[in-house]
Amino acid sequence: MTSEPAEVIKETSMLKQKEMIAGNYDKLTSVAETGQKVVSTYVPGNLNELIQCFDMLTNLPEINAIQNGMRKKSGAMIREAEKSGHSEDVCTYVKADIGAMAKGNIAPNGKPMPPPDLLLLSYTGCFTFLKWFELLRDEYGCETVMLQVPYDGDGKVTPNMRDYVVKQLKQEVIPALERISGVKFDIDRLREKLRLSAAAEDDFVWVLQSAMNKPSPIDAYFGGVFYIGPIFTAFRGTDEAVDYYKLLRAEIEERIARGLGPITPEGEMAEEKYRLVVEGPPNWTSFRDFWKMFYDDGAVVVASTYTKVGGVFDFGFRHDPDNPLESLADYCLGCYTNLNLPRRVEMIETYLDEYDADGLLINSIKSCNSFSAGQLLMMREIETRTGKPAAFIESDLVDPRYFSEANIKNRLESYFQMIDQKRQGGKSTPAAA
Repeated sequence: MTSEPAEVIKETSMLKQKEMIAGNYDKLTSVAETGQKVVSTYVPGNLNELIQCFDMLTNLPEINAIQNGMRKKSGAMIREAEKSGHSEDVCTYVKADIGAMAKGNIAPNGKPMPPPDLLLLSYTGCFTFLKWFELLRDEYGCETVMLQVPYDGDGKVTPNMRDYVVKQLKQEVIPALERISGVKFDIDRLREKLRLSAAAEDDFVWVLQSAMNKPSPIDAYFGGVFYIGPIFTAFRGTDEAVDYYKLLRAEIEERIARGLGPITPEGEMAEEKYRLVVEGPPNWTSFRDFWKMFYDDGAVVVASTYTKVGGVFDFGFRHDPDNPLESLADYCLGCYTNLNLPRRVEMIETYLDEYDADGLLINSIKSCNSFSAGQLLMMREIETRTGKPAAFIESDLVDPRYFSEANIKNRLESYFQMIDQKRQGGKSTPAAA
């Protein structure tokens, strides 16, 4: 394993983002004093604006697992969950969460996480979420509400699908939030939060699309996971999110004006040699080592599908204060994990074209079927449609046992050679799975 530098280079926006996430954990671990209620929910399709209308706090189990993964604590938690009978094939987010509970469920600030007052599952294409909430319900014994979101199997959202979600919001979700919080629903309050969401989303999309520049001023995968933090978690619908994305946009505008590439943990990226589109989540337990393999070789990710799990805003969707409940329904229906494979392929093909990328790289996650199912088919289809080389690497979310640095590095080096060969006019051989 490569050694880490003593100090990571961070921009002002990254420091602000870190403060925001830490502040939410401070609020969550202080509910015994403040009396606020807690809703546990998931990132894809989360109803953060609606939750805020009831003065409740949002806790996201995947984010807790990611935090423990990046702090290199998830391995022991996963082993703890496996000791209690959970299979090696179970999503490692789930096992990290279950193992964390067995070890006191300590937040990054060193304080115990509170039990949720409500489990709110907005189902958007991941079957694992269903079982995960069953386990949490058994652990906490709290009320559970499931918002059933129809799968976008035909590639089109119909009025019936939207109406079905809106009906559940009116008849099940909102009444539960009112009952548990003691706060009456105010649709005008929701409209204001959706207005703030749309403003933040505008700047967020501008940030993502800044990668069309050459050199790209951002890395839309590794850097992108920091950019999505506020808008995909507890801050969409807040003034804080609007301010964060204004700050981030201003930083990137300055980088474009100066002709600079992305900031890496070790400073400015020297040269952009390869422009990639990446499908699949990153590995969190060795995140910096993983990123270093890319920027050491001058590879920049100009677009990624993972940064769309909490909303596909760069294809036009914005939260709409004039149609608040319908807008929430459309948001849930349009999350990346709720899209069928043809739509995912079309999205990747668009990215390869519009961002002038050299090729597609898939990071297949061992324990995440929501992303991994169909990826080889997607890879072959993209190669056929675009003629650009694609490659396939494997790791896991937060289980350090499934991150092989040497293996990934070898595959990446072979892939970069494929791109070089393609540029020189030679035939590129599709990467072996």
